[in-house]
Amino acid sequence: MTDYIAYFNGEWMPNSEVRIDPTDRGFLVGDAVFDVERTFNGKSFRMKEHIDRLYRSLKYARIDPGLSADEMLEVSEEAVRRNEPYRAEAGDFTIHQFVTRGPRSAPGEPDSATVGVRIGAVDFSRHARSYETGVHGVIAKMRSYSSESLDPKIKHYSRMNFNLALLEAADVDPEAWPIMLDLDGNLTEGVGYNVLMVTDGVIRSPTDKAILQGVSRGMVFDLARQLDIPVVEEDLQPYDLYTADEAFFTTTSPCVLPVTRADNRDVGDGRPGPVTRQLLAAWSEAVGLDIVDQALRFAK
Repeated sequence: MTDYIAYFNGEWMPNSEVRIDPTDRGFLVGDAVFDVERTFNGKSFRMKEHIDRLYRSLKYARIDPGLSADEMLEVSEEAVRRNEPYRAEAGDFTIHQFVTRGPRSAPGEPDSATVGVRIGAVDFSRHARSYETGVHGVIAKMRSYSSESLDPKIKHYSRMNFNLALLEAADVDPEAWPIMLDLDGNLTEGVGYNVLMVTDGVIRSPTDKAILQGVSRGMVFDLARQLDIPVVEEDLQPYDLYTADEAFFTTTSPCVLPVTRADNRDVGDGRPGPVTRQLLAAWSEAVGLDIVDQALRFAK
């Protein structure tokens, strides 16, 4: 495997040499925030929006990374440049920033944040063939965090509920991606992706009360405006998913991924729908790259 070049606490080194102190609060108690982007043809996509979200999470969590948002942006772009020689074999990269509170006994002590930016190859194999077949969703019993306990708008490492939801979904359908609910039974998000659906030509999304404000979700909203497709944000229940004409996930690497089954029942006619395909084509045009073709070429 390629040993990509990473930034870690002010130094550049191979990924394999990055070491987290076992007393680091990010490791001990999930006291860390992060963000993830990807490149298209080697160019980062909406990096500033991701970095801005990272710094909102840092502000909320009261972690000082010791770098300004502009400095983090430049470090991240430098990481892409340093790894450019490896792109031909990867296709494109993911960029992953992470910041922990560091090795201290408790919050409130002097700052000693652990800061890293690592590069990896986009894992096309997980989703490439799903553009044509669609993925399966399972509504998990494990709930999203309530905004009254830990606001889901923070992109953080405290994700045991996500891990358990993955296991629950696999119990029902080994190929399924979990979909979560809030405490009131409303649909929220997946474990690293937003959930949207289409009913009578309208794109419908859960509100951001109990979800991460996905940058990819925002891109879908922008494309929908360009394509004159109406979008609404509202409380949605499993009923709305089961009876939708189409459904899809949005997330960093696949961008737009059709959902063709939910809880072992077809969504719409059980095939990727026209609005989903239209969004994916518009996204490909916006980044100057056929997203589906690239995924199929580089899937292992």
